[in-house]
Amino acid sequence: MRLAWARVTLRMLLAAALLALAPLTASARTAAPLAADPVLEQRLMTLAAGLRCLVCQNQSLAESNAELAVDLRNEMREQMRRGASDQDVIDYLVARYGDFVLYRPPLKASTLLLWFGPALLLLLGLGLLLRTLARRRVEIVPAPPSAAARARAQQLLGADSAEEAS
Repeated sequence: MRLAWARVTLRMLLAAALLALAPLTASARTAAPLAADPVLEQRLMTLAAGLRCLVCQNQSLAESNAELAVDLRNEMREQMRRGASDQDVIDYLVARYGDFVLYRPPLKASTLLLWFGPALLLLLGLGLLLRTLARRRVEIVPAPPSAAARARAQQLLGADSAEEAS
């Protein structure tokens, strides 16, 4: 009986382990083929490092494995094979997806808030902090000591002065 129970338990553990590993196989992909032109691939990856993945948004096109990033790298590769310059490829992507695809968008009227927004927020925060501290300083007025507290202080000071004299 114990042996049968151990076999059932072992099978259940094995099945649970296989089920736990199943999602890992779903995300597996085949490796990208090696580049026929290593110079072109290096140029592509250098250019893609300065472009944002539109799906991930915190990764460059060179780092991302999202399907859109792979498609965009393939499109960039085809354009480069046809003789497009780096600026031509960037212009194509900006025309299609806007300045958001650039990690360093140009300084123009539509991107002013993007460039100077963090500094403005920092200055606004510092201004609010200073104003709050100034208000607190005005509001905190030390209360005059009570008569009992003054008498106790005199008593302590009198005891200290008597000890110093001896």
